[in-house]
Amino acid sequence: MEKQTACENCAIRNKYDNNPKSLLGRFWRWHINFCPGWKKYFNSLEESKKQELSVKYHLVK
Repeated sequence: MEKQTACENCAIRNKYDNNPKSLLGRFWRWHINFCPGWKKYFNSLEESKKQELSVKYHLVK
């Protein structure tokens, strides 16, 4: 059984999803650029999900 991380259900990530231009949304997007937890979460995903999140959150590989 795969352990679910906090990134999966992050309240601040939800703020970004609902309103990317909100203060908390912008903070979350800035934060994932260097957050070790997000990087671990992102790297644990299968390739198709990584691609989906890369497009959704404008991530650069």
